[in-house]
Amino acid sequence: MLDLTGKNALVTGIANNRSIAYGIAQQLHQAGANLGITYLPDEKGRFERKVAELVDPLKPSLFLPCDVQDDAQITETFTEISKTWDKIDILIHCLAFANRDDLTGEFINTSREGFKTALEISSYSLTRLSQAAAPLMTQGGSIVTLTYLGGVKVIPNYNVMGIAKAALEMSVRYLAAELGPKNIRVNAISAGPIRTLASSAVGGILDMIHHVEKIAPLRRTVTQLEVGNTAAFLSSDLASGITGQVIYVDSGYEIMGM
Repeated sequence: MLDLTGKNALVTGIANNRSIAYGIAQQLHQAGANLGITYLPDEKGRFERKVAELVDPLKPSLFLPCDVQDDAQITETFTEISKTWDKIDILIHCLAFANRDDLTGEFINTSREGFKTALEISSYSLTRLSQAAAPLMTQGGSIVTLTYLGGVKVIPNYNVMGIAKAALEMSVRYLAAELGPKNIRVNAISAGPIRTLASSAVGGILDMIHHVEKIAPLRRTVTQLEVGNTAAFLSSDLASGITGQVIYVDSGYEIMGM
């Protein structure tokens, strides 16, 4: 039985009830983890209210703003965490963003600012959050991020996000190598296409989902909770020997050729 009782888990990237991060948070909670949730602050507080209402049944002990493009706020967030928690055991990184204009048409037309934005939020943020979390992982820990097949193979309209995911997956390997001596494991889950707020910006996302349903060995796509189950496993002692890996949760689509 997977048991995360006594583990403190910080979950980033929840936007609404379709978010993969929300599915992960649900499964971590079910396994007994004590949750901390971060949200993206905005001037009108809309995200804060929406996410707070959504995660209320999960009874998080921490609920904090964290804009990963703001180093000062990251520092402040983890300072606040250290005041409530004596340690962090689990960090869930579910952050990705690219300008909508860069997720349709041809990759060659990606703007300089669009490239920088996608790489900063979708890839560098894992390194920055790991840097902030590692000193609090005093008893070891597990860091889990989300990637997609478009980081290793060309997917129509995925464009600059594919480059960002490739960088993210390589970051997982470097972080795993450096943090391993501290008993901190770093892994990625490559989930099949799921209709979320983030994926809705990718041109033709519904066609991608229907294609997977026709081609994948299981003849379906996956759910947020299935990804959540894998994240909970990777966060647990059952996965104590696994680090630096990309685990595919995509109904087997990744194995197919034609």
